[in-house]
Amino acid sequence: MISRNDLAHLFRKPGPIAHAQHPAAAQQYSNANMQASQRAEAERREKMRRIAKNPTDKNIPEGVDEVCIGDGAARYKELREVERTLDATVMRKKLDVMDAKHHSRASRHGTMRIWISNTADNQPWQAGGIDADAFDFESDTHATYRVKVQGRLLDDGDEGLEEEEGDEDDDEEDKDKDADAMHEGGAEAKPAAKSKKMFSHYFTAITIDFDRAKSLQPDNFTQIEWKRPENPTAKDSNFSELEFERKSDENINVTISLQRYQNPEVFRLSKPLAELLDTDEEDRAGVLMGIWEYARSQHLQQEDDERKFACDAKLKALFGGADHFFFPNLPTLIKQHLTTLPPVQLQYTIRVDKDYISPAADSGKTPSEPTVYDVQVALEDPMQPLFQDILRRPDSIQTLQEIQKIDEQLVLLMGAIGQSKAKHAFFTSMSKDPVAFFKRWLSSQKRDLEVLLGEATRGGGEDISGEEWRRGGVDGVWGSEVAKESVALWLARSNIKPH
Repeated sequence: MISRNDLAHLFRKPGPIAHAQHPAAAQQYSNANMQASQRAEAERREKMRRIAKNPTDKNIPEGVDEVCIGDGAARYKELREVERTLDATVMRKKLDVMDAKHHSRASRHGTMRIWISNTADNQPWQAGGIDADAFDFESDTHATYRVKVQGRLLDDGDEGLEEEEGDEDDDEEDKDKDADAMHEGGAEAKPAAKSKKMFSHYFTAITIDFDRAKSLQPDNFTQIEWKRPENPTAKDSNFSELEFERKSDENINVTISLQRYQNPEVFRLSKPLAELLDTDEEDRAGVLMGIWEYARSQHLQQEDDERKFACDAKLKALFGGADHFFFPNLPTLIKQHLTTLPPVQLQYTIRVDKDYISPAADSGKTPSEPTVYDVQVALEDPMQPLFQDILRRPDSIQTLQEIQKIDEQLVLLMGAIGQSKAKHAFFTSMSKDPVAFFKRWLSSQKRDLEVLLGEATRGGGEDISGEEWRRGGVDGVWGSEVAKESVALWLARSNIKPH
């Protein structure tokens, strides 16, 4: 008798069969990819070669103004001169702006005020009839606390949180709609007003460490971490306050570490480098510029090679006793003397006891007074957005494309004008003295023919008095294939169609 399992096995649909790829087929596939890549590279090079061979002369041909009716040629030359002057001025101004942006050493700092507070729910003392000091044998506790970390950059004369809290009450409905979860250990980041600089913009990482063993934590969490996403438009990259909720019925000490955001990044300098530059913190460009200025001021640059610098006592202590160093190798040499700045650490005690929570709960306010810290943060140079707007305008690419199209049209137009001038010179010369014109033309053709036949002598052979040049017909000089080809090339070059 066949069982139900046997029937299911018999009528089971066969699964997909994986075929092993033959080595020869894999080799053919690899060769095809290589050939396609080579063809694409050849097409790219051919395209670049054609672009490089395109005419680029936008200047009006010489002599056009002499035969041109009106002052169009003269005005075009004046416009070209104005364009060259304008291009040079714009380029010089852009270089000045880039130089000012690069060498801008004005560092600005502001005060970030941070408020830390917490609330508690379902604590033992909050349940009626239960002794808060009694030992709880249940491991699955429902007691929780919620911590809020808020930060705001202080303006001149701004000292409190009351004004900001009033603004938050007005926008509470909008915040509830736009709140975004950070998905980092359950922490929640709330967005701030778009017109203001947000709390998260001043830090690259926020870490909260619990001063408690992981085995004693009801939810097995000992750290909460947030890192700035690479995409600045990500939802969890912009927030004005950070909240997280955990289970606990005991007070816990936490350390909040804030890694400050700085652009360009500032490093902690080693002792010999700090003594050389007379500062403990500096960015990479500042370190390079400081060493350069010190070496130049001490006349350590070598005359035989300007890239080479001798080392005095301070530089020997910096570079491990080396007698000299090359400036192009300086970024690698200073790497070991730069360390990341340590984070700012804020200590806070999460309190869930009745003395901390109950008085504020009765009055409907935030529990007790929040713990307040003032942290110094780097501020953005107010000139940087202006520099960016000047150097990288949104419509600059479209404007450059339009200018390129106009330039291409000008190049074609100048080529057509040059051909018209050649035709004008040809017909003018022939009309003034046809005999002399044809003699010169025949001499030129004879010279070209001798060059093609390899019979040309140094200095020319412009004598056309020979009988072979007077005799016509198929047996004459002009009846040969070489002469016909030469005349055809000349006519093609002059855009004159033979009759």
